[in-house]
Amino acid sequence: MSTSFYLASKSPRRQELLRQLHYRFAVLAADIPEQPGAQERPDAFARRMALEKARAVQPPQAELPVLGADTDVVLDGRILGKPRDRADALAMLAALSGRRHQVYSAVALVQGAREALSLSVTEVEFGRIDTEAAQRYWDSGEPADKAGAYGIQGLGAQFVKAIHGSYSGVVGLPLYETVQLLQQFHIHPGTP
Repeated sequence: MSTSFYLASKSPRRQELLRQLHYRFAVLAADIPEQPGAQERPDAFARRMALEKARAVQPPQAELPVLGADTDVVLDGRILGKPRDRADALAMLAALSGRRHQVYSAVALVQGAREALSLSVTEVEFGRIDTEAAQRYWDSGEPADKAGAYGIQGLGAQFVKAIHGSYSGVVGLPLYETVQLLQQFHIHPGTP
């Protein structure tokens, strides 16, 4: 089976989501700094990051497109990145507790000079998180490398009261938007 495109991400979650739809792709990680500008809005930041990741990869087969993605947890207009340490993760979880926040998940497809971009915004509502539950969650190891200090596809699901939008976007790759972009480049989900 031949490769149809490159994924500019080492994220196992993104890879699994693409495999779920039987896409044939190869992984070429993009290593770029991920820092929002001083006045950059969360939607603009997510779009810029997805595009920069896709542009940063130099595919061995130049004719194949590169898929970049970026997912950001946003509370009160502020982007919550990956926690620096335990205290940072617990502070994020306390801030998210009993509140609604947004997850911005952008995808970009780049093939030479041709570029396409899409953004998914999902609202997530958390129930109350007590201190002991937050500490147990940190001790599990799961939140250490997750934006907003939680993973909805794992133990972090215990805090999610409601979701309005794309579940896969919160995981890290909005599949509806991704499929639409790939179809613009004549790449379709496969069969097992």
